[in-house]
Amino acid sequence: MTAPPTATLDPAEIDRFRRLADDWWDPRGRMRPLHEIAPARLGFIRDAACRHFRRDTRKAQALAGLTALDIGCAAGLVSEPVSRMGARVTGIDPGDELIAAARTHAAAGGLTIDYRNARTEDLAAAGVRMSSGG
Repeated sequence: MTAPPTATLDPAEIDRFRRLADDWWDPRGRMRPLHEIAPARLGFIRDAACRHFRRDTRKAQALAGLTALDIGCAAGLVSEPVSRMGARVTGIDPGDELIAAARTHAAAGGLTIDYRNARTEDLAAAGVRMSSGG
């Protein structure tokens, strides 16, 4: 699927990430830098959400009962751990190969994540409200 150009979407960028879909989950592959920063990035997300919603960061399911939207989720490197922390996660990305890789990886790990081949504009056009929850 080649996405049409829009104000928020660069088709060349989508194609570049699409070509990496098979390598996304290889911690020693081309996505190694993302895997290396994952603990810090996920700790930041968890801590910020827990601070905002007055949750205990030490609990394994610290995000239980919360809903998260991962925009530009790619193959799910953030969606999956946020789901494991208890949040109900929707991940969107305009790269169909990335969404397929995300679905496959989440299913193999027994995770239920709502992955959608979509752009933010698609959600807005469908009337999906996005808020900070506060």
